Amino acid sequence: MVSRNTVRRLFAAMVVLTCIAMPPASPVYLSAGSGFTSGVSASPPSMPDNEETRKLLEQTLSSAEIEREIARITAEQQTLERKAAVLEQEADAKQSSITDQQERAGAVVRAYYMGERDGLLTAFLSAKSISRLFALFDYYEIIMGQDRRTLTEYESQYKDLKSTLTAARRSSQELAELKTALEEQQKRVLALNKEIEGGIKASTDPESMERLLEEFSKYWENIGLHEVQKYFKALASAMKHLPEFVQNRDGVLVRKGMTYNLALSEKDLNEFLVSQNPLFQDFRFAFKDNSISATGKSGGLSLSLTGRYAIQQEPVNGLMFHVDHVVFNGLELPDTTRQALEEEFDLGFYPSKIVSFLQATEVASSDGILRVKLSLSF
Repeated sequence: MVSRNTVRRLFAAMVVLTCIAMPPASPVYLSAGSGFTSGVSASPPSMPDNEETRKLLEQTLSSAEIEREIARITAEQQTLERKAAVLEQEADAKQSSITDQQERAGAVVRAYYMGERDGLLTAFLSAKSISRLFALFDYYEIIMGQDRRTLTEYESQYKDLKSTLTAARRSSQELAELKTALEEQQKRVLALNKEIEGGIKASTDPESMERLLEEFSKYWENIGLHEVQKYFKALASAMKHLPEFVQNRDGVLVRKGMTYNLALSEKDLNEFLVSQNPLFQDFRFAFKDNSISATGKSGGLSLSLTGRYAIQQEPVNGLMFHVDHVVFNGLELPDTTRQALEEEFDLGFYPSKIVSFLQATEVASSDGILRVKLSLSF
């Protein structure tokens, strides 16, 4: 008969073996795209109809984006400070190095100015034998060659120093501009946060309002921003192939003498975008009176943007897209976000990619058509 102690030992052993055989439970994470972290709902916070709450949400979004701009400016400022310090050190070192070369170059110039080299030419001309003539010629060539090298080296070092000093001044100017921009953004975010705090206190349920704003901030930082960037990245990639599409699409590009008229319809553009990326199946462009709008929706996410094309001449001729409004899930994004999106993603159209000597001279949009006048430039 098996004793109770034996049964207990056998049961304990079975429990231990079971625990060893079964892996520990992994924590559960929700995911919805790159950059998404645990603890943030995959679904966007519900957008209330209350106008005061919507205003607070937009202000919270603006605050988060301005904070991000402040972080970017601060990082850029630190990089420029290091660059400026290095350039100043290089300029000091080059200034010391060029002093000796400057003295030698000055001596050469003075020698020619004071006629100290005239004796060589006189001796060369008064040579009484061929051997003497060749000896003087070799000697003359050596001196002249050394003089040229001295002047050339000084000129090269002077240009190098001047370039370094110019770069250092430019860096200092950029630093001053960044400092001003940073101070302005810091003032903006302080004023905005003060308004947000006042709005929270004035709400009927401050604690619930604060939780909603915090939830929305996390959602924007972990999902919303990446979704907006994903659409802009896809648009920028597609626009690189638009010149080829325009060239091969019948009736879009028509030549009249020395000019070309480009007429791109909404239908053509939307068809082109879907062919480039399935992401645009639920995203539509519309051409209105001198403005261009685009709207899209995927699941609980919605995005709309409004902008316009303007002709740019430098550094290369093209139609540059300027973003006037971006609305994410019904909330307007701040100007800092629009500017960042413009700088990061190029939505421009470059006629030279159709024909190398084509330039855009006029652009307008209305009644669902984008019209561009292109001229030959040789």
